Amino acid sequence: MVANGPRSRQAPPGRAGELLLVALGAVPGALLRWALHSDPIANLLGCLLIGLATNQKPPRPRLMLLLGIGFCGALTTFSGWILALATALQQGSTASLLGLLLELGVGIGAVVGGRALATRVGPHWRRPFRP
Repeated sequence: MVANGPRSRQAPPGRAGELLLVALGAVPGALLRWALHSDPIANLLGCLLIGLATNQKPPRPRLMLLLGIGFCGALTTFSGWILALATALQQGSTASLLGLLLELGVGIGAVVGGRALATRVGPHWRRPFRP
């Protein structure tokens, strides 16, 4: 493959290329999660970004592999949220339970907001990078 050829901006073909895109997104997502030291902030940021990524017109499957599955998948934690929810229920902690339900509601709002933001500013973004 020629570096400046027509295929130079495409992901490597097949499953190996898909795996590479997921891995390239997952490493910085996991590092950001570690650096934030906050599950709620990581989860909400991931919700906003997944909203942006899923509202691309036309759909961009490689962007979903890199940003959606890789980066956001490593950044957010459903299992951690469920563990916190199970613990709050087991301990009967109403305040913790309300906080987790609030996080869920705000997370849904962040996905919707990310999609709305993508719709509003999407046509104005340049697209030199085409994952």
